[in-house]
Amino acid sequence: MTPLPGIGVRKDFELAAGRRIGVITHRDGRTDLIVSKADDPDACAASVPLTTEEAAVLSNLLGAPQLVAQLEEEHRDLPGIRTKQLYIKEDSRFDGRPLGDTAMRTRTGVSIVAVMRAGQVYPSPKPDFLLTSGDLLVAVGTTDGLDASAKLLANG
Repeated sequence: MTPLPGIGVRKDFELAAGRRIGVITHRDGRTDLIVSKADDPDACAASVPLTTEEAAVLSNLLGAPQLVAQLEEEHRDLPGIRTKQLYIKEDSRFDGRPLGDTAMRTRTGVSIVAVMRAGQVYPSPKPDFLLTSGDLLVAVGTTDGLDASAKLLANG
């Protein structure tokens, strides 16, 4: 973490290739995704402004695969059990409604083991957990159950 006086804070890390990638969180709440130049890790090659929602989606995209991979590894010795990422889309009828309204476990046999939102993991969400568009649900179940869950979220 590097303080940027009058601007905000820079958080970045070095990639295996030597470039740096990170974010600048401005004092006014804005966020920029940054990538350093290949020949100068302190110089910025690209800066992409992100809305709060865009930053949350990017965070979910980057964080979810690791969580799903960990769960898949833990379930490796359990035949027939899979893990899948399910999204709450903007036009979902479950946007703004509690997880229990999906009746996911009853209707499909699938368990929601975590919800990722804006880079935060909410493990073992209860039925009253309010879903919102952009949420990524980490689901565990059979292949058929996971397929049915995806259809349930898409079609209600």
